[in-house]
Amino acid sequence: MAPRVAVLMGSPSDMEKVKPAMEVLEEMGVEAEVHVMSAHRQPQRVMEYVRKAPEEGIEVFIAAAGKAAHLPGVVASWTTRPVIGLPLSSKDLGGLDALLSIVQMPRGIPVATVAIDGAQNAALLACSILSLKYPGVEERLVAYRKKLAEG
Repeated sequence: MAPRVAVLMGSPSDMEKVKPAMEVLEEMGVEAEVHVMSAHRQPQRVMEYVRKAPEEGIEVFIAAAGKAAHLPGVVASWTTRPVIGLPLSSKDLGGLDALLSIVQMPRGIPVATVAIDGAQNAALLACSILSLKYPGVEERLVAYRKKLAEG
């Protein structure tokens, strides 16, 4: 069975900023499910999806959000699986609002957080987590880093 990651975003307009994560996951041989669901407009749908996702083989969540950026925290509140928050830039505050919202999670409900618009690193972090269980993902990560070092 291939490793699986759920990539969630609050709006279809977020897809362009999330796309680099999808490309990295594909390169690393990790299957990804992509869903648009809003923590504010569809809280029930988020809860139902996140609670069922592990039964469907989801091992890590990447939750992309801008502005108030509640999606990563809401996802983390419904699972013990790793959640990676991907803060997205916006015209208003450039993404600083989203970054601060995601990193300020209360004690007991952690969300790992990457840089604003850091979709590639969100995917690489998901792969690092999965590499603990999947040797093939670890091998591809080692090769990826070697390629980076060679320029």
